[in-house]
Amino acid sequence: MRVAVLGTGAMGAGMAQSLLREGIEVAVWNRTPERARPLAADGAEVASDPADAVRGADVVVAMLFDAAATLEVMTTVLPALEADAVFVQCATVGTDAAEQTAALAAQHEVAFLDCPVLGTKVPAEQGNLVMLASGDPGLRERVQPAFDAMGSKTIWVGDEPGLGSQLKLVCNAWISALAAAIGQSFALAKSLGLDQRLILEAFDGSAAGSPYLQLKGKAIIESSYAPQFSVDGVRKDTGLIRDAIAAAGLSTALVDGVRAAFDAASEAGHGGEDMAAVYFGF
Repeated sequence: MRVAVLGTGAMGAGMAQSLLREGIEVAVWNRTPERARPLAADGAEVASDPADAVRGADVVVAMLFDAAATLEVMTTVLPALEADAVFVQCATVGTDAAEQTAALAAQHEVAFLDCPVLGTKVPAEQGNLVMLASGDPGLRERVQPAFDAMGSKTIWVGDEPGLGSQLKLVCNAWISALAAAIGQSFALAKSLGLDQRLILEAFDGSAAGSPYLQLKGKAIIESSYAPQFSVDGVRKDTGLIRDAIAAAGLSTALVDGVRAAFDAASEAGHGGEDMAAVYFGF
């Protein structure tokens, strides 16, 4: 199998490494070439052009920042794909853009799967992502070796492209709200003069506690904000989540508050830091 990975940021680079570790031939491309070149040491073929990266690929994995970048790159590469290649869209692009990417692939008669992922930088590097796939079930066997290399499990959400993206928004709504709640509690503890470590101790082993609380809480205590998933990335996703909530006729009160906290953290200069830095939005 040959897989092309388009976009080698924190997620895409880890996904490429996981594919290589399983003995899969990998070509990579990134808009900023310096971010792709280190993967050559892991055995990847580094392409200077996205169309060059996808030539001869059985599976093309796109892990780009947003819908605009994804659609732009798809327009370039779809004509260069092999007749039996499968294009897999893995970024968080929202419901409308998932439909647009599927329609663009259909225009070029390219097999397509909508497959955003759950997980951040470390799970991507470890091959422990959760693949949220939707699309033609006849494509499953062709992509499963690549999905197994990148993820700990694949959830086939449904046969229609876009369902995977919908589930991703639902899951990210929970994750972003949880991160904001952690930041708020730790900011409140500091303002009250409490030792923030007591929060972790209080919740350790309780039903309301979680490994995520321990992870992000320790990051705040240790001022460790190396990006696993950035504040600005969450801001982009919460915009998509808000659109989906509004379209469903539900209240946007919670997502508006969450988005405001991440906006404030970004405005305070923490946009490129890990989402735990939402702490600075309070």
